[in-house]
Amino acid sequence: MTIDGFAAPPALVEHARRFRAEGGAPAVPRVAATVLLLRPTDADFEVYVIRRVATMTFGGMYAFPGGGVDRSDSRAHLDWAGPRPTGWGARLGLPPQAAQAVVCAAAREVFEEAGVLLAGPDAATVVGDVSGDDWEAARQDLEARRVGFAELLAGRCLTLRSDLLLPWSRWITPEFEPRRFDTYFFLALLPEGQRTRDVSGEADHTMWIRPADALARAEAGELAMLPPTLVTLAQVAAAGDLAGL
Repeated sequence: MTIDGFAAPPALVEHARRFRAEGGAPAVPRVAATVLLLRPTDADFEVYVIRRVATMTFGGMYAFPGGGVDRSDSRAHLDWAGPRPTGWGARLGLPPQAAQAVVCAAAREVFEEAGVLLAGPDAATVVGDVSGDDWEAARQDLEARRVGFAELLAGRCLTLRSDLLLPWSRWITPEFEPRRFDTYFFLALLPEGQRTRDVSGEADHTMWIRPADALARAEAGELAMLPPTLVTLAQVAAAGDLAGL
């Protein structure tokens, strides 16, 4: 069984077999967002990947930072730079409020899982280093839902830089999977002065790697990845450099 030319993991094949044999009803997919963080190198560029902890859905798989859209993402009232929700709606094929929720979720998740904040004091700047103790406390409060993303940004007089996100693709988990996601993929450059941090409790390993190298290691059986991750890596690797994306 293959998906877009890549072999499906044995667990997915078994889920598909069981689903067909039992005539199950497909679960409703949860809307989610994921972000490919990219950074330039002397030769080309690297992408940031994380390995999900074994206790999670798709545990042991390398993926990009991301997660489900929260209810608060659609209710957020915040300073916003870049395309307005109506513009994002046109790009994503969603109503404006739903599009805002997806974009907010993308920015929120990349801060929660990688410690990277796509926001700045105004529409033309991005905040610098956010690895200090006060920022880490804020990230933990956000992750624990003691504070909302809009509240965190407003408290520091920051504007969400939605223009730093490039919509890339959309993947919906196959109907035979018991837990399904309708995931919007975005690209984003690592902001100057910021660095990724291994801070998420949902990952047990993180690394920067060239997309082509990640694909080679996955083919060699060194890195476990699902087809959407493999296809996306192949797409960005084909660009050759950041200018081609």
